[in-house]
Parts: sequence; C-alpha cells; structure tokens
Amino acid sequence: MVLNAAMPIPDGIATQLIDRLVPIVGPEQVVTWDRADEVDTPEASRSYHQRVATAVAPRTTVAGWVYPRSPAELAAVMACAQELGWSVLLSGNGSKLSWGGLLKSSPDSPLLIVGMRHLNRLVEHAVGDLTVTVEVGMRLADLQATLAHAHQFLPIDPAYPDQATIGGIIATADTGALRQRYGGIRDLVLGVTFVRSDGQIAKAGGRVVKNVAGYDLMKLLTGSWGTLAAISQVTLRVYPRPETAQTVVLTGPAMAIAQATQTLLNSALVPIAVEILSPTLVAAMNGSEGYGLLARFGGLEASVQEQASRFLAVGHQLQLPGEIADAQIEASLWKHLQQRLWQRGAETIICKFGVPAADAIAVCEDLIACLPSQAELIVHAGSGLGLVRCPSSLGFTSSVVLRARAICQERQGFFCVLAAPIFLKQNVDVWGYSGNALDLMRRLKHQFDPHNRLSPHRFVGNI
Repeated sequence: MVLNAAMPIPDGIATQLIDRLVPIVGPEQVVTWDRADEVDTPEASRSYHQRVATAVAPRTTVAGWVYPRSPAELAAVMACAQELGWSVLLSGNGSKLSWGGLLKSSPDSPLLIVGMRHLNRLVEHAVGDLTVTVEVGMRLADLQATLAHAHQFLPIDPAYPDQATIGGIIATADTGALRQRYGGIRDLVLGVTFVRSDGQIAKAGGRVVKNVAGYDLMKLLTGSWGTLAAISQVTLRVYPRPETAQTVVLTGPAMAIAQATQTLLNSALVPIAVEILSPTLVAAMNGSEGYGLLARFGGLEASVQEQASRFLAVGHQLQLPGEIADAQIEASLWKHLQQRLWQRGAETIICKFGVPAADAIAVCEDLIACLPSQAELIVHAGSGLGLVRCPSSLGFTSSVVLRARAICQERQGFFCVLAAPIFLKQNVDVWGYSGNALDLMRRLKHQFDPHNRLSPHRFVGNI
C-alpha cells in the first residue's frame, strides 16, 4: 500500500490497533493513519504526517500512532507490538523523522509510530551535583528554561532547538557547535532507563557524574536512531551557564581562515564554539565575501573580553577583516545561523560529513567544486564534523552524493544524507558506510532486536 492519507489502512490492522492498544493507553492516545491530521502539533512547521510520509518507503503501511503516558505503558505497547509482529518507529515532536534511511516494513508488519510526547516529566534536578533526570519526551527548550532558574544549562545546540525532544537528540546524537568545549551528547548522558523490543524495562548508568556501574549502554544507545531500544528516561550532566559570551567574526580567503583556525585551536584560548562557514553561507548571512570563521567565547566577563580581543588580533595579523559581536548581538547571530541551516522545505537536502579537522578547509573547497552552486556548508573546526544544506534538489543527484562521499572518504572521512526527497534516498545509500564495524553493529542489533522491528532499515547497513 502506498502511504497516503487518502487511502485508509486495512480494516484488520485498524481493528487490531484499537482493540489491542486502547486498553493500554486509553482511546484518546490511539490515532489511526486515516485520522493523521489529529496528531499535528502547534510547534510543527510542516504537517506531522507529511514528515512521516517522507520518512518511509513507498508501499509501507503505517497503522497509526500510540502515545503512552508512563514507562509502564510504553513497555506494554512495545510488548504488544512484538506480539503482533509490528514494526515500531519512535517519535518525539517529529522534527527529525525525515532524517536517515527510508523505513521499510513488510506487508504483514505494519509500522506503528510510538509518540513519546507525554513522557515529558522532570524527574529530578540535582542542582549541586550538576545533573538532571528527565523523561525523553521533554522538549530541550523546556528543559533549558527549567535549568536557567539555577543558572545552569545543557550545553548542546541541536537542530530545531524549539521543537527537538531530549529523546530525539540522543537518538540522532545531534549536538551542534558547543561540542567544541563540552563534548558530544554522548559525553553528557550519565544514565538511561529503556524498554527493550520485547517490552522489558532495563537500566544502565546512574545519576552521578562519576559512575562505573555496569556496561556503558548510554554511549551505545546514543546515536542508534531508535534501532536498539526505546529510551524512556535519561540522566544528563549539566553545566553552569556562562556569565557572558562574545563571538569573533572573521572573513577572508581560505588559506588565511585555515591558518587562523589552526592558530586558535593550538593556542591557550578556550572557545566554546568554532565554526567555519562557506562563502555561500557567509554571503547569505551578511553579504561578505570569502570564508567565515566564528569563534565564540563564554565564561566570566573579563576572561571572555580578553580572549576575544586576543583572537581578533590574530585575525588582524593575518589581514582578515573582523569584529567582536557582544553578548546581545552574538545571541541573535547564532540564532540566525541556526535558523538558516535548518530551514524546512520539501526539496531541501541536508547532508552530514566528517573529516580530520586539519583538512576541513581543503575538503570544503573540494565539496564546493562538486556540489550545486546554492549549497551552503558549515564545519565544526575542532571536530571536522560538518553540514551541507542545499535549498533545492535541482542538480543534487545521486552521482553528486557519490562524488562528495569519495572526497571525504579519501581523507578517511564520511558523507551521509540526512534529509532529502524520497526519490534521492531511493537511488543512493544515504549512509555510505565503508568501515569495518558493520558486522559488529549487526550482531548488536540482533541481540537487542532479533526480529528487526525497531526503525527497520533506517540506520547504517539497512539496520
């Protein structure tokens, strides 16, 4: 069956959905596919079920949505799906549903979308221990507002920060520019409670920063794209909110920007974010020419001012035009950049790549030469992780993806497609993984999800 809101699901599936799940969660928490409009949320800039349609392969049957309100209900739903032989897609607010590979499910295994938005409680905030425990349906924006009362924050800046839930951020390992100072989201997860594919509840880690209890399943589940288990609760490490922040903005030719970047990273300065912007992105942001370099400093006011001034002087020595954006201006600068990178559109293509940090500028130059002219690139200078955003699929063919991937792989890197129209995802391996860990990953998948019911085919190697 082609996924289409105008085409009702088979009566037998709809009947099973209602008869088996309503007793678990109640009638208001079960929505069949033909009532898809009822699951739209005020935060969604595109229809929720339209995003589902871009996430699944044609002829995949979607049974509908179920919204458990407690970990016990989540466990019962997972056990019921296993008993029925249904596949499961976990979802928070749906902001990243269209990322990754197309979900595929056999005709006798319809896809059940398990919405986590009711699992959104603050369980515990240990202010003195700098930890917080929350359910994964909580939005990042709501968590940050709570932490702000204690002058703390979770140091990540993922895609769609106003919509993204903690569970979705962990599932996709979506950290953002702040990883320069604070590490990735996997470094912030201290403990998890999760539900296995058979409905059994398990725990790993704890609620303290120093923890050696059991296997480090937190890092295994982070970035697993919902293919191993359903995380229900997580304990995270938080940090004091910086007193102030300033950003040094430099623009200029590639070689000078590369030199400024290496000088910064090899110095005693401690930026919280360092981003390299392609000429197309710089031109779109402020009309300047050449590459851009954003170096953000945060902390005590005197330290921030000193570090920003010293790095601006480095830029002047390299004859790079630059300025210091103070706290008020720089907040809007980063917000504008975030909004620019994550603009939604039916034809928008977003790719992620990674190369050795020292090769970032050289790789950007090579990628710009092979990508459509409207493509915009940004790279986290300290890690070599980057994004490509192209507002239109025109000219962004599967052969372009393969050429870009070859450029990154020649430097022991990777190039994958996050969001793209279905036709592109059908014609190219969106992950293109060429490492030697695939066999191990498949064995882990079989151990956690032996029947391949969780987010089937969404992840690397059709896992």
